[in-house]
Amino acid sequence: MSSEQVATDVVAAAPEPDPAPASPGGRRVAPRWLLLIGAVIVVDILAFIAFPPFPRGGQPGDTCGFPACFIESALEFPAPHTVIDLAPGGEEAPAVGVYFHPSISSTILTMWIVMAIVLLVSFLMVRGSKLIPGRAQNVFEWFYEFLSDFGLGIAGPAAKPYIPLFIAFFLLILFCNWSGLIPPVGRIEELRAPTSDVNITLGLALVSFIYFEFQGFRRLGVGGYLGKFFPLYEFKHGIGAGGIALFVGLVELMLEFVKPITLSMRLFGNIYGGEVALGVITALTIAFIPVGLLGLEVMLNAIQALIFSILTLIFIVLAIESHEHEEGEVAEEALDAIHGSEPPQLQPAH
Repeated sequence: MSSEQVATDVVAAAPEPDPAPASPGGRRVAPRWLLLIGAVIVVDILAFIAFPPFPRGGQPGDTCGFPACFIESALEFPAPHTVIDLAPGGEEAPAVGVYFHPSISSTILTMWIVMAIVLLVSFLMVRGSKLIPGRAQNVFEWFYEFLSDFGLGIAGPAAKPYIPLFIAFFLLILFCNWSGLIPPVGRIEELRAPTSDVNITLGLALVSFIYFEFQGFRRLGVGGYLGKFFPLYEFKHGIGAGGIALFVGLVELMLEFVKPITLSMRLFGNIYGGEVALGVITALTIAFIPVGLLGLEVMLNAIQALIFSILTLIFIVLAIESHEHEEGEVAEEALDAIHGSEPPQLQPAH
């Protein structure tokens, strides 16, 4: 056997070297992410063709100059479009502000659609529940347990009876937020993200406010709950202590009425601002920039839904807590309970 043939056989038998690991800066983008980015761009282009921009106050098909008309047509004013007017001939809704006008607006209609879809999908996922769950039931149970553990980890064991409400708020607000990221929503007047309307967010905040106030009265009674804001029992420790406690209680009472305002305005401001920014950037570019902004909005919308729902859960827990005992008294009661539950210690014999 010749030396050349031996060398050839050795090279062929030698193991192939492992490919060099890709440097962090040279990582390849997974094909699924490229497909997702391409799908978003295609959907934006199709939405632009199906619902082209037109001057505000005009009709679809009217000439729209770039870029001023494109930006103006993408802007959504705070007042939603009225789909069905239940009180025709009344005063016109203001462009900004909270108002009362019996009607079915675009945000209410979209919210009803989102509620129907969430309820239908949840029902189909848990229909015919089995001891050994299928894939859909397993996903639903995992999601419920994850949110339940998260809520209990933040609000404590006292929040356990209110976990279903926390999850319901989260799911409703989450999908209401995400609905605005679908091109048909916001492109036509009859559909708009519900939480981009201050009337919807204020309504959600008032439901939350009424519920945790009701739970406070139900758990502590009228006297016990009002005693948190008017702690007259502190005057038994002196006029100074009573005056300070009463002042702090009145401040807490004012903060109670601030809670629904902060809940509603935080959610409205973030969702409405994101809708405007995404609409303007998409109208001007229809390229990769809206894809990045869309991914950011998906994350921020989920965070806002979580903030609203977790604050509701914490407000409920705070409402059912009693403030009648001082910290020292509570600590003494806890120590007495611990010592009382311990078995008696045997004394050494002398």
